[in-house]
Amino acid sequence: MESLHYPEWLNRLQLSIQLPEVVIPGNPVGELRSDIAAKYNFPQDCVVCAGTTDSIAAFIASGASSTGEAVTSLGSTLVLKLLSRTRVDNSQYGIYSHRFGDLWLTGGASNSGGAVLRQFFSNEELENLSQEIDLTKSSGLDYYPLLEAGERFPINDPNLSPKLEPRPDNSVEFLHGLLESMSRIEARGYELLQDFGADKLQKVYTAGGGAKNQVWSEIRKQFLGVDVVSSNNTEAAYGSALLAMNGLRN
Repeated sequence: MESLHYPEWLNRLQLSIQLPEVVIPGNPVGELRSDIAAKYNFPQDCVVCAGTTDSIAAFIASGASSTGEAVTSLGSTLVLKLLSRTRVDNSQYGIYSHRFGDLWLTGGASNSGGAVLRQFFSNEELENLSQEIDLTKSSGLDYYPLLEAGERFPINDPNLSPKLEPRPDNSVEFLHGLLESMSRIEARGYELLQDFGADKLQKVYTAGGGAKNQVWSEIRKQFLGVDVVSSNNTEAAYGSALLAMNGLRN
């Protein structure tokens, strides 16, 4: 929230429930109850801090810090976060922004991603088949990999159908086409963010399970046109810990 309070239209609804207090992520909100601390063997003076989303925590863990730097979380879905001086929101394209200090994390989340890959390949197959992809050539395939109908970003269409045909007999070619198509979705997402006023993309860090696939990183680099590197730490939980540590220091 830009002004750190609920919008006036929400306050005017006179809700029967008490809305939680708006606090800055990372700020201490109280001590953990003693019974819970004892149950999980936490220190009795353990402090609870306000949290954040998994993709923002992944951004914090990545090491990205300058405007124009971005983090793509390659998990079951594809989540983009670009650090920008300009707030960008556009529901027509599934774009939203989170306050990040004095800056903004603008981005969106696609339903494409690792869950689609796991529908067709095991982890071992993904690792082995990726090594056989010829990065000097295009697959020539244009998919829109989804598990089921419906997409949020960069196309916001609840009825968008998956496109996974034609499927070649060769598994390496099929995987190549899937990875290229997901990279195309990612590149289009960052193009949209910049089209609507976000800072120019300079560098992309990668978080999530997909960060381990170096072949995919090379394909993404070809589509994005900027350096693609693995995050300093690819676990979102590490970012949450850093957020809490910073909040306790302030």
